[in-house]
Amino acid sequence: MIDGLMGYKLGMTQFFSEEGKLIPVTVLQIGPCKVVQIKTLEKEGYQAAQLSFDDVAERRVTKAIAGHFKKAAVGTARRLKEFKGDLAGMNVGEALTVDMFKKGDRVDVTGVSRGKGFQGVMKRHHFRGGPATHGSMFHRAPGSIGASSFPSRVFKNQRMPGHMGSKTITTQDIMVADVRPDQNLLLLKGSVPGAPKGLVSIYRSVKEKVKKA
Repeated sequence: MIDGLMGYKLGMTQFFSEEGKLIPVTVLQIGPCKVVQIKTLEKEGYQAAQLSFDDVAERRVTKAIAGHFKKAAVGTARRLKEFKGDLAGMNVGEALTVDMFKKGDRVDVTGVSRGKGFQGVMKRHHFRGGPATHGSMFHRAPGSIGASSFPSRVFKNQRMPGHMGSKTITTQDIMVADVRPDQNLLLLKGSVPGAPKGLVSIYRSVKEKVKKA
C-alpha cells in the first residue's frame, strides 16, 4: 500500500471518544487522490506513484500539465505529488481515498506553517530585550552581532530579525481519532502545521514503522 495522500486542513474542533473523553482534533479533508503516473526502477530509477488532488478546470493548468493528465485519462487537478510505498496492484487512474487509514493509526503530517511576516528578535527568537525603563535607549534591539577586529565578520546562522513562519513543517506520530470515508474526512488528535484551507500531506508514521521493524 502507498505511504500517503494529500488533502486540505479544515480546522480544529472537539471529538468525544467511545470512552466519553473529550479530545481536541484537527479535521482534514483527505482525497480522493487519483493515480496519474507510476514510476518504476527500470524506467525512472526509483519507485513511486504520482497522485493528483483537487479537481480543477483544464483552463486552470498549463497545456503541458493538461497533456500529462490526458495521457493518464484522468481529470485535471490543482495538486500533483509523488508518494512511495508498495505499488503492487496499483493502476493509473485508480482513486485512493481516506479509508486507507483506520482509527488508532499513527501518521505524520507535513504542511506549511502560518506566515507571520517580518519579525524582530524578541518575537522570532524569544530574546529578553533591554530594560523597559525611561532613558534606557535599548528596548527591543538585537544588540551586538559580531566581533570587531577579529574575525571582522558576522558568523553564519546569527539570530537576527527576519521572515518568520511560512516553512515546511512535519509533525510526527499523530493518532487518528476517527475516519469518515463518506465525507473524506480524517480526524487527528491534536494540531497539525498550517492554516485552514492549507495543503497537507499525510504519511504513515515513520516511528511506527521503526517499532514494527
